[in-house]
Amino acid sequence: MTVNHASVLTKDYFIAYLKLIMNSREYTIIEAKEFAFNFFFKGDIDRYGTSTCLQIDKTMCEIEMC
Repeated sequence: MTVNHASVLTKDYFIAYLKLIMNSREYTIIEAKEFAFNFFFKGDIDRYGTSTCLQIDKTMCEIEMC
């Protein structure tokens, strides 16, 4: 998935991204989250800015039913 550094990545984007990881790699949600953190964010959750960081937090909360 292409990422534009100038825009905020949305919750819907991250839901689609995690589903893609889970389906293509047959990962659990925990494994998909770890993969996204290491591969997509390169270990730095603030890599794409504060707004995107908040969106990934919302995504994880929704997926985990916070």
